[in-house]
Parts: sequence; structure tokens; C-alpha cells
Amino acid sequence: MQIENAPTLTLESPDAGSPQSVVANGIWQVHALAQCGAIKTINATLTSLKDKPALVWDLTQIVRLDHIGAQMFWNAWGKQRPAQLQLAEKQEELFKRIEEASKLQMPRTRPNRFNWVMTLGSGMLNFFEHTQGFIRLIGQVVQDIGRFIRHPMTGPWREVSANIFHSGFQALGITALVGFLIGVVLSYLSAQQLRMFGGDMYLVNILGMSVIRELGPLLAAILVAGRSGSSITAQLGVMRVTEELDAMLVMGISHGYRLIMPKVVALAISMPLLVVWTDAMALIGGMVSAKVELNLSARYFLQKLPDAVPLSNYIIGLLKGTTFGMLIALVSCHFGLRIKPNTESLGRGTTTSVVTAITVVILADAVFAIIFSGVGF
Repeated sequence: MQIENAPTLTLESPDAGSPQSVVANGIWQVHALAQCGAIKTINATLTSLKDKPALVWDLTQIVRLDHIGAQMFWNAWGKQRPAQLQLAEKQEELFKRIEEASKLQMPRTRPNRFNWVMTLGSGMLNFFEHTQGFIRLIGQVVQDIGRFIRHPMTGPWREVSANIFHSGFQALGITALVGFLIGVVLSYLSAQQLRMFGGDMYLVNILGMSVIRELGPLLAAILVAGRSGSSITAQLGVMRVTEELDAMLVMGISHGYRLIMPKVVALAISMPLLVVWTDAMALIGGMVSAKVELNLSARYFLQKLPDAVPLSNYIIGLLKGTTFGMLIALVSCHFGLRIKPNTESLGRGTTTSVVTAITVVILADAVFAIIFSGVGF
């Protein structure tokens, strides 16, 4: 498409012995260069003229020139003015700015051999800062629970019930599916190995102990940390972004009593129930797989389960569920309250919260394994 005053380059040869001159005409602005589609052609022409330092460049015929057009000339000149250049008065100021900008150099920084020490120190300080804030949050929750016990009639019962519904009831589906599949896989693989040694009857012992004592609480906690933990952090983060937390403080409403404590209490109540539910689904999956692989009836499985798994293992599993639930709620609230009022911090804080909650759950499970290593066998 042709436009009026389209940018053009003309190579003129005056008298013999005189240097050639390049005359630019038209509008050398970005919209004109884009509309006429001449950028590639002009760039190719300018590139072909790079190795001709004796040329005379005449830009006085240009109607309008912006920084984009001037930069095209500047690149063709090798980022320095040619020996013979004719410019209009306004063009002189534009090329002077480009020339001064091209002289700027980024400061060179020498690699510091102690960077790793600074990184390690910063990481440790950040860790201790989070630890201090987490301990302060635990103390605040303990105080709020004490207040809740002293004045139960004015407590946040609706918030607690709502969090039990969201974190507990709505997680039944995913925990049932994952628990059932884990039970099937564990029973199937164990049955293949036990069949080689004629130990089919010990499948109930292996499946019962592993699911009720370890896998059930751990699976439920990881699923809740990824599902409900991220939701808690995102909720508090959005309230920070929308300044709802500041509004609550202005109205004299405590964050801990109305937001954090109900979530901790709700997860402490719902997590043991989810553990029982996950254990039951995993055992049902194990029974189905045992029936298919070893032809063990469900009746035999249920009769042998109480003898194979002592009662203390059920108690340890429930205790793990309560502890994991409180840790997930505390970690999620801790990172939710530290989110800054911008969307980037919201996404980063939610991701960090989920990863930290899962890590804390696994560490707590290891502590349980060490403390109760001689119980329930």
C-alpha cells in the first residue's frame, strides 16, 4: 500500500570523481515504515551501504524523523557519524542523544568469591525470621483457643463449621479415590512377592500396618495440604491484596480469632476423620486386590485385621491426623499473612505454602516414627 511521503533512499552519482551521495526522503517514523512495508527493503539497502565510508549522507529532505528511523541510520553507520553528513537542525539534536546513549557502558562487576557465604547467611536469616513468626503465630493461636474455651458462646462457630465443610467434607472424594488406588497397588505388589514364599496370610498384616499407621495419615495430609492449604493461603492473600485484613483491624476484629484459630480447630477436627476415611478406602482397595490375586475373601480379611494391627496403631494414626491438620493450617496461615498486596507475591506465597506444608508434614511423620518406634508391634 502506497502512502504519501513514503520513506525512500536514493543513491545519486554527481560528477565524475565526486563521491556518491545517499539522499533520504519522506516520513521516517515508525507508523510510516510499518504501513508501507518498507522496513525490510530499507534495512537491506542500508546494510549494503555499510562498507562505503566515502558516501555523503543527506537527511535534510526528510519530512519527519523519529527515534526508530534515526536508529536505523545509526546502525547502518556502525554506531558513529559518517565523515560527510548533512542534517537539519532538529535532526542534529536527535542524533546527539543517540550518540550520547551509545557511549554509556554498563559497570563491570567483579565476581565475589564470598557470594555463597552471603547467600547462606541470607537464607539462614530468612529461615530464623520465618521460625520466629511461626512460633509467634502458635502462641497467638493458643491464646485464641483459651479465649474460645472461656467464652464459647461468643466464639466463631460458623467459621469453624464452614472450614470443616470445606477442608473435610469436600475432600472426601479425592481422598477416597487416592486411598482406594494406593490400597490396590500396595496389595497387588505385596501379593506378588508373598506368593513366591507362600506367605499369603501375611498380606493382611502388611497392608493393615502400612495403611493404618503410615500411608493413611500421610496421604490424607499431603492431599489436604495441596488442596485446603493452598486455599487457605490464597484466601488470606486475596484479603491482603483487597485490604480486607486492614479493614478488619480498623473495625477491631482480630485476625487470629476470626480467621486463623477457626482454620486450625477445623483441620484438627476434620483431619482424623479424613484419616479414618482414607484408611477405610485403602483397605477396601486392598481387599479387592487380595481377592483377585490371592483369592482371600473379605470376611477373612476383616477377621484377621484386628489381630494383625494392634489398637495403638489406630491411636497413633489419629494422633498423626490431628497433628498434621494443625501444622497444615498454621503453615498456610503463616504464609498467607506474609503475602504482600500484589498478585506476584500471591502466587509465589501460595506455592511456597504448599511445598512447606508438605515438607513439614513429612518431617513430623519422621518424628512420629522415631518417638513411637517401639509402640504397636
